[in-house]
Amino acid sequence: MSTLLRQSDSFHKICQYLVSFLLLLPLGTLQAGEAAVDPSDNGIDVLEDATLEVDSRSSETSAAAEEMAAHSPVREYAGPLANAVDDATGNAEPLQILGVEIAPGTSRRLSWSATELFEGVPVSTPVLVLNGVAPGPTVCLTAAVHGDELNGIEMVRRVFHDIEPSRLSGALIGVPIVNVQGFRRGSRYLPDRRDLNRYFPGNPNGSAAARIAYSLFNDVIANCDALVDLHTGSFERANLPQLRADLRNPDVVTLTHGFGAMVVLHSKPTVGTLRYAATMAGIPAVTVEAGGPSQLELAEVKHGVKGIETLLTTLGMTRRMRLWGDPEPVYYRSSWVRADNGGILLSDVSLGSSVRKGDLLGSITDPMNNARTELRSPYSGRIIGMARNQVVMPGFAAFHVGIETDEVTASEEEVEVAQKPAVGGYVDGMSE
Repeated sequence: MSTLLRQSDSFHKICQYLVSFLLLLPLGTLQAGEAAVDPSDNGIDVLEDATLEVDSRSSETSAAAEEMAAHSPVREYAGPLANAVDDATGNAEPLQILGVEIAPGTSRRLSWSATELFEGVPVSTPVLVLNGVAPGPTVCLTAAVHGDELNGIEMVRRVFHDIEPSRLSGALIGVPIVNVQGFRRGSRYLPDRRDLNRYFPGNPNGSAAARIAYSLFNDVIANCDALVDLHTGSFERANLPQLRADLRNPDVVTLTHGFGAMVVLHSKPTVGTLRYAATMAGIPAVTVEAGGPSQLELAEVKHGVKGIETLLTTLGMTRRMRLWGDPEPVYYRSSWVRADNGGILLSDVSLGSSVRKGDLLGSITDPMNNARTELRSPYSGRIIGMARNQVVMPGFAAFHVGIETDEVTASEEEVEVAQKPAVGGYVDGMSE
């Protein structure tokens, strides 16, 4: 009996050790088994982690997505997006989407189903539609393309329940949970371990991710005149509320101006993302990054909702007395500061902090020998993204710095970068 008790006690101690070890691991390590195993999804970094790199063509997936986007139908605009409401004539017309006709001045909750479970049961997710009483553009909001990004879901809910169709010009379409399979599992990825936001505009005969992307793009996104895709940081990283936008496109610039007080980061969209495919199809698109994954952060949600509502007012789709002024800076360059050692990361700055070159950002402490190394900013700028305090490995993207520069200098550098050979366009930590 005593032997059995000793064995039981040893087993109990082993279990405690394993639990303690797992609790020390960063979330990215726990989810390593979910990382895409397809070579086309390996998430290769661009050189220097800059946002000015050329389009990603480093994988078969990216090349296929680029080719399909090039053959997607391009929407033709009668005029600039900024004048869409003023230039609209006649009466509002019924909106046809997902086989349903939504009359002017009404709202509907539809269901979009792009795939099915292993048992053959369809997987559906809500699509919210508001069709205004007056003509105007159709703006689409998408959230949870990555299933663990919750802030955008709440943004869509608040926006749609705060607008009456009787006071709307144009239409508003919202898909609060695009990746419903990932959402149910609390995972960024689809069950086949693919990142859905690397497969747009999709392929009806491709992988599960490509088929879902194709269905969303053709059944929903094709009805849009503008797109706002809502995201958060990834793998225990959080982003200062910001817009990712290709500022070479005038209609995209109109969208960024409409958001009011939100940081703008100029970045050409990575091939395979929803933003890239929409832009290629003639639909101006921006990505909103706000907060981190797996949490509902009310301050970030309120920030995003205020920005979206300001956009709708700026476009003339809604009439509100309150406008969000005092625009935030535009950053034409940014870079991630990475850990050179493994250990416990503790930050000395917070999101939105202004930093100078050489300022201390945080420290990494080896839990075994108590050795401490410092992470200092290589640039002057602002912290627009950062990792939460956690255990990290060498190479981990810890702090995202928006670099202070002027537009002229940035344009010259962009021309120089564009002459470099094409390399991978995905940067870990950037989330989109």
